[in-house]
Amino acid sequence: MTRERSTMASAPARIACAAMLAALAAPAAAELSDVSASAFTASFREEVAAAPDALWQAIAALPQWWDDGHTWSGRAANMSLELRAGGCWCERWGDGQQVMHGEVAMVQPGRVLRVYANLGPLQELPVRGVLTIVTGVQDGRTMLRLTYRVAGDASAGLDKLAQAVDQVLAHQVRRLKSMAESGRPG
Repeated sequence: MTRERSTMASAPARIACAAMLAALAAPAAAELSDVSASAFTASFREEVAAAPDALWQAIAALPQWWDDGHTWSGRAANMSLELRAGGCWCERWGDGQQVMHGEVAMVQPGRVLRVYANLGPLQELPVRGVLTIVTGVQDGRTMLRLTYRVAGDASAGLDKLAQAVDQVLAHQVRRLKSMAESGRPG
C-alpha cells in the first residue's frame, strides 16, 4: 500500500476516534441544526477570557491550534492560512503533496473570517461548506462564534456525517479558545 493510500485509509478511523473523544467534552454552546441528507449547520458560541486582539491573533495562527490528528499530513505545522480574499488554507508536505482545505472568501481583521471549505471527508463529496468565524465584544466580554454550514446533493448523506464533523469542530473550538486564553492549544 502506498503512503498516500495508508494515510487515506486511516483518516476515517482518526475522525471516528476524535469524534468519540470530543463527545466527552463538547462545549455547552455547541448546536447542530438543519440536519438532513443534503445539509447541516454546526454552530459554536464561546466566551473567551482574552482580549479581542488576542483571539484574532490566535485565529490567524491556525497551524498552532489546529489538531495534528485532523490533517492529511499528520502535522498541523504543515498548514498555512493566507488572510486575504482568495487566500489559501493549505497544507503542504514531503514530495510535493498538498491539499487545499479552503479558500478565504472574507476577511474583516479582528472581526470576521469566512472560508469556503469542505473539511475532511467532505472534500470528495458533491457539497459546499462555508466556515465563518466571528469575534466581538458583548457586555464587555470577548465572544467567539464559529458556524459551519454544509449543503449539497442528498446523495452525500450529510445526516450520517454531521455529528462527527460537529464533534471534530467542537474539539478545534476548544483548542482555539485555549490558544487565545493561554497561548497553548487545549
